[in-house]
Amino acid sequence: MNYRINPKNGDKLSALGFGCMRFSKDEKEVEKQIIFAIENGVNYFDTAYIYPKSEAILGRVLAKGYRDRVKIATKLPPYLVKKYEDLDKIFSAELERLQTDHIDYYFLHMLTDVTIWTRLVTIGILKWIEAKKQTGQIINIGFSYHGGRDEFKKLVDAYDWEFCMIQYNFLDENNQAGKEGLKYAAAKGLAVMIMEPLRGGKLVTNLPKEVYKIWDNAYVKRSPAEWAFRWIWNHLEVTVVLSGMNSQAMVEENIKVASQAEANAFTDADFELFNKVTQILSEKIKVPCTGCNYCMPCPMGVDIPTCFSCYNDREIEGKTAAIGKYIMQTSIKSQTSNASLCSKCGKCESHCPQNIKIRDELTNVTKNMEGLYYKPTRFLIKKFMKL
Repeated sequence: MNYRINPKNGDKLSALGFGCMRFSKDEKEVEKQIIFAIENGVNYFDTAYIYPKSEAILGRVLAKGYRDRVKIATKLPPYLVKKYEDLDKIFSAELERLQTDHIDYYFLHMLTDVTIWTRLVTIGILKWIEAKKQTGQIINIGFSYHGGRDEFKKLVDAYDWEFCMIQYNFLDENNQAGKEGLKYAAAKGLAVMIMEPLRGGKLVTNLPKEVYKIWDNAYVKRSPAEWAFRWIWNHLEVTVVLSGMNSQAMVEENIKVASQAEANAFTDADFELFNKVTQILSEKIKVPCTGCNYCMPCPMGVDIPTCFSCYNDREIEGKTAAIGKYIMQTSIKSQTSNASLCSKCGKCESHCPQNIKIRDELTNVTKNMEGLYYKPTRFLIKKFMKL
């Protein structure tokens, strides 16, 4: 395993971090994957208060003799903090779930601008952080970020953080904090953790044939996932890259790549491959949704990420296959979740890390996925499946 150093404190962190948002449903399998990762050098595990069962599962596994071998990163959801007492209420629950007496890397989860930080300061979070640091319950404090580049820089400068986390991949080089933000934070001495390196899998599965052809004809045989990870690890400013691993094969492949990939190792030929791939994908993807589910639940029952996923697949897989998938996944259940249920309330947009105009895009989904053949096709599928 390759390791990178947190410039703030000298921590030696595995280049690959285990993202715990998308655990498989089989806890025994999850335990196997976590232990395998630890035994093969992964020492950074990222979870959050709002990830269903994630903290508790991670806590149960680490309590079997592995806690002292890893750094735990978890997160405080600012939107659930209404008063000072809420800080301890949430934090205490996290310590209990994780079966630990301290958090190594504690995030303020999904800050989007300085306004949210200012509200927390008004509530008294500065005093709270200092108290937790003095008792050793919080070792490092940082923030995860979704938003524009300028606000990111303001947040970096707003407090003496030890680390931060941004979304970064070869399609988002100039989106959100982007490369400029990455370099800015690193120049300030912050460790920078990377989330969504594969855009929720969108940079690996169901890619256009032209993209697979580029990877297949490259000078060295690598999977799309390996290419995407290597692109990120090529950046010297990156400390840890998270991967939401939920299969043994995925864990093994990512560990192998993380043990080989180095910073500043790319050649001109490598960059040219990515220029070609990026151009193709940028033309295909309609909605830049990563499937993080922060927009959910929808008051009207719309499965927003699934609607967008099927809509994007329309451009990649073709109209017939995508609409069939859309109907199967949203429209033949006892409680339908298709895009036309949207009431335009806008609740989802206030939580979207990608700043997607969700209401407008759901209108586009309705127009393109629920047209003339939608109802008869839905009827035929339901009849075939005897629903």
